[in-house]
Amino acid sequence: MATVNVYLTFNGNCREAFEFYRSVFGTEFPYIGTFGEMPPMEGHELSEEDKNKVMHVTLPISKETMLLGSDTTGESLSGHQQGNNFSISINAESKEEADILFNGLSAGGKVTMPMEDTFWGAYFGMFTDKFGINWMVNYDDPAKVQHQ
Repeated sequence: MATVNVYLTFNGNCREAFEFYRSVFGTEFPYIGTFGEMPPMEGHELSEEDKNKVMHVTLPISKETMLLGSDTTGESLSGHQQGNNFSISINAESKEEADILFNGLSAGGKVTMPMEDTFWGAYFGMFTDKFGINWMVNYDDPAKVQHQ
């Protein structure tokens, strides 16, 4: 069965927000990485400011729940709006389950990133469903995931 978590998006203050959340929940980050640590992508050059922004952070809340987050950069900045700056993140147990969930939930909605293998080793996609809710679907293939 898939697990569901909340993924928060920030406009440059993700690190500050997650340091605050960490102080409240009393847990530690298993991973926090910046856009500058990503492999270069042709046609997607980053400003020095964007290189220091958080690409992804994970904060465990309980054995079952994680709070996830990132900053926005480039084109994504124009769509960032406080109050709807979150997505529901589903972590599937198989690639097949990820495809079923992605295809089912995105029906009638807008796919912003089709399901595909990523540089960090996951099979991942994003969409906004027909009700305006943002979703992320992820499958961490144990044979491919980079452990940080």
